[in-house]
Formats: sequence, structure tokens, C-alpha cells
Amino acid sequence: MRIVRERGPSKVQFWLLALLIGIGAGLATLGFRLGISQLQHAVYGADDVTLASIAGGLPWAWVLVVPALGGLAVGIILDRFTPDARVRAVSDVIEGAALDGGRVEIREGLASAAASLITLGTGGSSGREGPVVHLAGVVSTAVAQRINASPMTGRELLGCAVAGAVAASFNAPIAGALFAHEVVLRHFATRAFAPIAIAAVAGTVINRLQFGGLTEYSLPIEPDMALYAELPAFMVLGLVSALVAAATMSAIFRADRLAIRFMALTRWPRWSLPALAGLALGMIAIPFPHIIGVGYQTTVAALSGQIGLTEAILFAAVKALAVAITLGGRMGGGVFSPALVMGSLTGLAFGIIATALVPGHSGSVHVYAFAGMAAVGAAVLGAPISTALIVFEMTGDWQTGIAVMTAVSLSSALASRLVRRSFFLTQLEQRGIRLSKGPQAWLPHQLRITPVVRLLEADDAPAEDLVRALAEKAPILSPTTTLAEALPLFERSGVAFLPVMASDGPDAPSRLIGSVHHVDVLRTLNRALEETAAEEHG
Repeated sequence: MRIVRERGPSKVQFWLLALLIGIGAGLATLGFRLGISQLQHAVYGADDVTLASIAGGLPWAWVLVVPALGGLAVGIILDRFTPDARVRAVSDVIEGAALDGGRVEIREGLASAAASLITLGTGGSSGREGPVVHLAGVVSTAVAQRINASPMTGRELLGCAVAGAVAASFNAPIAGALFAHEVVLRHFATRAFAPIAIAAVAGTVINRLQFGGLTEYSLPIEPDMALYAELPAFMVLGLVSALVAAATMSAIFRADRLAIRFMALTRWPRWSLPALAGLALGMIAIPFPHIIGVGYQTTVAALSGQIGLTEAILFAAVKALAVAITLGGRMGGGVFSPALVMGSLTGLAFGIIATALVPGHSGSVHVYAFAGMAAVGAAVLGAPISTALIVFEMTGDWQTGIAVMTAVSLSSALASRLVRRSFFLTQLEQRGIRLSKGPQAWLPHQLRITPVVRLLEADDAPAEDLVRALAEKAPILSPTTTLAEALPLFERSGVAFLPVMASDGPDAPSRLIGSVHHVDVLRTLNRALEETAAEEHG
């Protein structure tokens, strides 16, 4: 272990770590999923497979109160164990991969997992993929800290953990591996492909040891698609799916803003917000019990065509409202599973209309539900490749691939125009973290000039009188100045170096300590970009 900490893991050691992290992430995901099921059985008498039907027959007072009590527990946990009373999820893992050397918050992550488990077990309307991805990140972070991993190694270990978690959650090894690259690392890292694939396979094995090799969903009949005649319809479905995805994301962010304003006006304690959200969900669940939990039963009903046109549209609208309340109300859970529910309902409604308009040139409405599920999910995640593959692997149906890819491509293209970034990147953007334009845009904001400051007494520093003279007329830097702040100052001033001043305390006067050269700043940025490229192509 000492050698690994000092020199980093060898290739064989890294692959072994990937296997262990994949197993750990798979076990964490399995435990989370079984924990939700156990809690649902305890409070509703059913798990997500039959939850909507069973909840509809329970006393209305029980359906009303349980989500509120769950929200109260969530609020207390988050208030006690997180500084901002916010659940950690996929966006925080993306931030950790980009900015924190592949590390995520451990204490806050464990609290978020507990909060999300309670949310989904007591009536929250969200998904389990966000919490398990972050929980897997906690596993990889513990390992990265233990071996003192470099930022590049930490990111790759994080990718392994995410792949294992997604694969274990959806029984989808291929999509799990691609999800880690496409969504979390945000590039396809060649050197990390093998260990990430190993972790994804390990996570899948954990899933199949518990649940067998069965797919999550399946089409009830063989697809009957009049391929060429129906392709325009699937193109339109992709555009409709993008609108649904954009509206759902907008509703979530608006709900979050409204909740913040409400809490600011009322000055109620922050732990009360999830309880209020849970109470609102309970009120909705009395007439619409399908909003409770992940929504597995509703998705199955939509894929099998057991829901009519009016119900599909109504259920989708109510589900979007419930998801907005759950996530905007600072309860736990993720957004991907709700997107699958919304997508299957959207596709089913569209398919019913399309096949009725042109009955002689139409196949099954189930294929439309299948394609809509992938299209909305891809638009929300901003990940068309891994989302399409997740849907393929969850259904085990590869014959309708042309329909799915047609819908996914159009939904992703339009959604990128409407939202300009994925749900997760938008979350980060609202927190002032801008990753959507790539490392060349965000790296300068993360790197400080401190390592390249030439102290006055250094051999390679300019003469002190020159630095002091420049300090009278040129911009002054501080050791905490970022490269993003320094570079424009060099461009505007046109000088080769800028003076740096620092103070010994908040009330102490500033003093000249040295200088920073333009060439050193550019060299530092170039080295950071090279390291990023090496991770992707090495």
C-alpha cells in the first residue's frame, strides 16, 4: 500500500482496484435498491412493481401523511449533515470529476443517500440513479484518498465507480461504461476504457446474482414497424420528446426557485421544506397514486399499452408536477427514472394518435412508447449514446434500434437548442460552475497563480525596483488570483509580468511579495490542458 501511495498504482493494480470498486459500487447500489423496497413494503405494503395499485387502495389519510413524514425525516438529515441542506447527486459527481481530482463529499454523500432512500421509500417522485451514482462516488473517493491518488487516477476511479453503479442499477453493462465516459468524465478516456468496462461488468454481475439475467422491461409483442413509412413519425416524436424534456427540466428549476423564495419570505427553518413538499405530494398521490416512487409500474403499463390516450397525457402532466415538487422541494432522488416514465407516456400518447391517423402504414404503439422513453431520457441527461443503450439493455429489444436512434437524435438536437446544456450541467451552471464549454473554458477558473509567483528574492525574479515601479501603474495580482482573472490583465496591460501583493491577515496592510510572468501563466494553462488531453487520448 505504501508503494501505491507513493508511486501510484501499476496497470495491473489499477485494474484490480477497478474490479473492487465495481463490486463495491454494485453492492452499494443493490443495498440502496433493496432498502427502498423494504421501506416501501413497511409503509405501503408493496414495492415499486405494484406500488401504484396498492397505494390506490390505502386510506387517503395514510397516503397523505406518509410522504410528509418522510420529507420531515429528509429535512432533518440534510439540515444536520450538509451545510446547504441539498441532496448530492450526479451533478456533484460531474463537478468532482472536473474540479476536485475525482473526489466527492463523503459525509454529505452518505447523508444524501439516506435522504434519497427515505424519499423514494415514503412517496417521493424521483429516481434512484442519482443517489447511487453519488454513493458509488463516495466508494471511489474513499479508495482514492487511501492510496493518495493523483487527480487523473482519481477521475478514472470515479468513472469506474459510476460505471459499476449504473450497470448494477439498470442491469446494463455497456450503457454503464459509456455513461461514465459521456456524462461524468465528459470525454471518452482511452486509457480508462478497460478498467471502466471491468467495473461495469462487476456491477452487472452483482445485479444478476440478486435479480437474475432478466431485463427491467420488455415489449409485450414482437415489433411490427412499417419501417420506412413510419420514420417521419419517429422524427416528430423526437421533437415532441425534446419539448417534454425541456418543459420538465424547466418545471424542476422553477419549483426550486419558488421554494427558495417561499422559504426566504416565511423564514421557516430549512428542514421544513422537504416536509412541505412531501405533504404536497401526498395530496397529489390520493387521486394519482402512480406518482409514488420510481414509477416502474407506470412505465410497464405504458410500454404494454395498458393506458389510454387521455390517461397517458394526464399521467405525464401530473408526474412532471410531482417530480418538480420532489426535486424543487429539496427531497432526494434522481431525474433519469422520472424521465423514462415521462418518455414512455409521451411515446404511448403519440403512438396512439399516429397509428390512428395512418392505420394502414403503422406498426405497434408499443414501439412509440419505447422510442419516447429513450428520447426524453436522452434529452434530460444530455447523453444520447448511453441513454439509448440503457433503454436497449433494459428492454432487451434491439430490433427497433432505427426508431429509437431516430427519435433520440432529434430530441437531443432540439433539446440542446432549448436548454443549451443537460439537466446536470444546468444545475452546476446555477451554482456558478460552468463546465458546458469544456476544459479550455473552466480550467483557467480553477488554477491559481500561486505556484508560478516569483518571489522578490528569487534568482529568476525581475529586479525589485522594476517590480515596485510597475506596481505604481499596472494591475496588481494576489496569490489567490485565478488564471482566468490574470490572463485578461496581461492582454490589456501588454507587459511581460505583473506585481503580486499579499497581506499577513485581514487587517494587515498589503505588501509586495513578487511577480508573475505572462509566459508562466500560459505555460501552466498549457500543461493543464495537456494533462486533460493525455487522460482522454493516452
